[in-house]
Amino acid sequence: MPAQPSSPADDEQVPSGQGSHGGMIVLCAVALLILTVRLIGGDDTPSDTSRPAHAPPAPHATAPATPGPHAAGRHLPRSKPVRLLIPKISVDAPFTDLAIGPNGQLEPPPAHDVNLVGWHAKGASPGEAGTSIIAGHVDTATSPAVFAELGALQKGDVFHVERADGRTASFVVDSVEMFAKDRFPSRRVYGDTPQAQVRLITCAGDYDRTVKDYTDNLVVFAHLT
Repeated sequence: MPAQPSSPADDEQVPSGQGSHGGMIVLCAVALLILTVRLIGGDDTPSDTSRPAHAPPAPHATAPATPGPHAAGRHLPRSKPVRLLIPKISVDAPFTDLAIGPNGQLEPPPAHDVNLVGWHAKGASPGEAGTSIIAGHVDTATSPAVFAELGALQKGDVFHVERADGRTASFVVDSVEMFAKDRFPSRRVYGDTPQAQVRLITCAGDYDRTVKDYTDNLVVFAHLT
């Protein structure tokens, strides 16, 4: 079980803006380290002929904690998420469980399925009190993936999570922000809250060919409505 996040160095934000570059295989899912959070880039060298992609790097942060036993505020009982629906950007995707691997990273969703999202299964479930983490790829070498248009969301937009208990948890977007990996506000993104909240996370920014990784993380902050 991940530990409570430590205080980040700062909560400085990076101005949003999409960079472009030659395409590449971008296995763009969240990797939550005990000491570092990372959105993983692909292993292949980018070509100059495929589509531009949006993706990010490795900000210093800690993994989210499970909600405390005395959490208050509007929330639902714990239940496994089944499907993510974001009408504005035409997302209709099933969930897969993501676990912390032996290397301390949250394993990403399978790269071969571009219409799949993952959630940190040992953290809060969507709708449960606390901060639920949902990750998805932004693209692959050949096509956009489930979170390709995540940056188009705006404050006030609504998305839904269908749950195994038959309930649908609806969330309102509070903000959509991009953070440089070396200035990632871990406490703000992953810290527990008494309110049921969700973070949708994917890749963003420019591709750094030197390290085969992206410069930023795109985070959608939302709360249960």
